[in-house]
Amino acid sequence: MTAFDSIDGTIMRVLQQNGRLSNLELAQQVNLSPSACLRRVQMLEQRGAIAKYVALLDPQALDLTGIAIVFVTLDRMSRKDMEVFEKAVLKPPEIQECFLIAGSNDYLVRIVYRDSTDLERIHTDILMKLPGVVRTQSTLVLRTVKKTTALKI
Repeated sequence: MTAFDSIDGTIMRVLQQNGRLSNLELAQQVNLSPSACLRRVQMLEQRGAIAKYVALLDPQALDLTGIAIVFVTLDRMSRKDMEVFEKAVLKPPEIQECFLIAGSNDYLVRIVYRDSTDLERIHTDILMKLPGVVRTQSTLVLRTVKKTTALKI
């Protein structure tokens, strides 16, 4: 991948903080003309550096106050078993992230939930019904110390 210049970096840093800026506002912040800024943003989008624009919702406002980190072990780790599991894990909205990991477990999953009843439902009706799952080990988050979506540019 071709390196990004300092102007590209500035555009990406600014957009990570506020993706709703108008092109005019962004251009002013990065000291470009609006047309040059728009071309740069479009190029960053085409190259995949800007993957998409989203609204980040506040889980507290939606009463999703619980976070659990769940280690998942599959009965087998063949390519087919992994593909089936990974396809299934994409569906439940309660599952926020899923990572293939190295170590004594196979996957790490982050889930959000409302209360202990909701957590039990997710564990019983979602996690343990995912294809190939033989064991889970959950760790409940007490407090979030740092959470960011911004990458170091």
